[in-house]
Amino acid sequence: MPRFAGQAAFISGAARGQGRAHAIAFAKEGADVAIFDICAKLPTTAYEGATREDLQETVKACEAEGVTVVAEVVDVRDAAAVATFAERALAELGKIDIVVANAGILHNIPVAEMDPESFAEVVDVNLKGVFNTIRPVLPGMIERGYGRVIATGSIASIRGFENLGHYVASKHGVAGLMKSIARECGRYGITANYVVPNTVNTTMIQNPAVWALVSPDDPTAEGMGRVFAGSNGIPEPWIEPEDVSKMVLFAASPEAAATTGTALKVDLGATI
Repeated sequence: MPRFAGQAAFISGAARGQGRAHAIAFAKEGADVAIFDICAKLPTTAYEGATREDLQETVKACEAEGVTVVAEVVDVRDAAAVATFAERALAELGKIDIVVANAGILHNIPVAEMDPESFAEVVDVNLKGVFNTIRPVLPGMIERGYGRVIATGSIASIRGFENLGHYVASKHGVAGLMKSIARECGRYGITANYVVPNTVNTTMIQNPAVWALVSPDDPTAEGMGRVFAGSNGIPEPWIEPEDVSKMVLFAASPEAAATTGTALKVDLGATI
């Protein structure tokens, strides 16, 4: 029997990238999924946002595994809209066993040049959005005495980076929020952990703005890859979304019942 048969997962930022990989991974393991994404570009990002078509591709891939899929276009920054979608998911799926607060954005700018709007947008998506995703499903988990709460952190949850002050602040905030949830909810059979990926091979980093920032002398994916590989304990430039999904599935599994409030690293040794 698939590991998550009879369970349901609630996943943000699922139209593409890590969120899509997580949704498909859970579907392959028998879980029903409720997935959402803004499906739009935000003003501060240098890369294109996901589309409604991307979200539908995720839906089709999950449905192909024979599970029930509930999907909607929702802005993770809008607490009321996320709560409404969570109510729909609970009504259609019966319960939420696993929540994966994954939605996130990246924007590169030094703090000295950063405007308040840019800071707020990154924090609103990457930290407030995590709270908005978890909050409406947590009471049901407490009532049933079971839950797996997982958030997408980053190596920026552990260390600082130039030109990413707002991103680093948001990801440090994710770490703190998950530790607090772990403390509050462990007595109810709920664990709360955050995955800590290194650079993931998605549109968020595979774009000319990031290439030029990381490797100004060779502003290409290959140039950036050489720089990244040189800074990792395992000399690879990045990981794939599916690499992160393996850790997310572990965090959601019975094998992780004694693991909570923890940074689950998939970081190529970047933080050692």
